[in-house]
Amino acid sequence: MKIRQNVRHFASKQALTLPVVGDVVHDKLVDLHTSVFLDRAAEGRREERRERLDVLFDATIDTYLAAMEEFPEAEAREITHVQANFDFYNHGWTEMMEFPTDEVEAHYDRYRGFFERYDITIDDPLGVFSPADGLPDAPSTPEKLDDPEHPHAEGGFADDVYVETGDGELVVGGQEEPEDVDVEDALGVDESVEE
Repeated sequence: MKIRQNVRHFASKQALTLPVVGDVVHDKLVDLHTSVFLDRAAEGRREERRERLDVLFDATIDTYLAAMEEFPEAEAREITHVQANFDFYNHGWTEMMEFPTDEVEAHYDRYRGFFERYDITIDDPLGVFSPADGLPDAPSTPEKLDDPEHPHAEGGFADDVYVETGDGELVVGGQEEPEDVDVEDALGVDESVEE
């Protein structure tokens, strides 16, 4: 998958483990991801998906923290995006997907060991990270799987994590974490810093 990575990602990673500020960053990350992916949905479908996406992204942050114990930041974050895309795929929400439907299995296979440890499957994208009450229901559009349109998907990146840096450079595997990361740069910590 192709993702972006900059100092804000490293700062948010650090901030998530801190008391108080971690909760703020957590909530901002959920809001940001819900907003980004709802913008990709058809206008008439957005509100019916909002609650599910809020709960989905809330759970993927727990996955992110677990993945950070064995993967670099870019891969840990990619894992959470793969989870979300499995849910989009299961619902036929192809317009929201970040990779084409024919790459779903390849993305699962790359992280199979991690996914199996946490009971994550394509059909059950959250595994052990599922909320006790499950995810809120939202209408599916399975007919879109017959002839999928992926306006936001980039194919050909299923073999590794591809990171676009702040300078627009494409780096396979991600960047090294900077030594001088300031949690003030994390999403939601300093409201004067733009998202």
